[in-house]
Amino acid sequence: MTSITARLNDLRAQKRKALVAYVTAGDPHPDRTVELVLALERGGADIIELGVPFSDPIADGPTIQRGAERALAAGTTMRGVLRIASEIRTHSDVPLVLFTYLNPVLKYGLPALAKDAKASGIDGVLLTDLSVEEADRHLEALRAHDLDTVFLAAPTSSDRRLELVAKYSTGFVYLVSRAGVTGERDTLSGSAAPLVQRMRELTGLPLALGFGISTPQQAGEAAKLADAVVVGSALVRVVEQGGDGLEERLEAFTRGLKEGMK
Repeated sequence: MTSITARLNDLRAQKRKALVAYVTAGDPHPDRTVELVLALERGGADIIELGVPFSDPIADGPTIQRGAERALAAGTTMRGVLRIASEIRTHSDVPLVLFTYLNPVLKYGLPALAKDAKASGIDGVLLTDLSVEEADRHLEALRAHDLDTVFLAAPTSSDRRLELVAKYSTGFVYLVSRAGVTGERDTLSGSAAPLVQRMRELTGLPLALGFGISTPQQAGEAAKLADAVVVGSALVRVVEQGGDGLEERLEAFTRGLKEGMK
């Protein structure tokens, strides 16, 4: 059992919902990421998505794009992200999901990345732009090192694609609440509930709902539908604001989200 599964099972037994918090590793600088992750955890984040900055993040909106640009400008690399994960592990056992696009993985080498990610304390991997229909050959290397493999399902996904997502996912399934890219929205999409229902008919894995969730109210609405709520752009926006007391403000914002989920 991975630490992701253990954490989600524990929360489910307590009838509590998980908060999955995304942070772009290296934003605003690699030296800051460990403290930002610890602030997220203090605020109530149950799982951390550690984003690998990439020059062409096609699934992400402007806020996370800018975060990736800042991280790349600060010299963040895949190897650097793994070093950050190792440092996090000296302070915390919070489950870590490596959130990345496929290109940096192929450049690093998938077998080598799987081995090094596990050694660095990573618990699961989400390859954002890996088509689930072509996932077979990639999964072997990840599973060989007991890494969870998380896949995305969207309102536009066909029934066949949802079946494959259910088949190949471990840890949890990431449900995209709306079509389009990441980014803060005013309301929770009406397409979220039907997607949750379709996926529940196919898997008993915990379902995490994300994309567009940015306020405590929206987090609460999402928590009524799914087992976990994913928040990214709203947190990256707090990081983007920078300034003194960043860690404290990030912790407070995260705590507000968690409170909204009760």
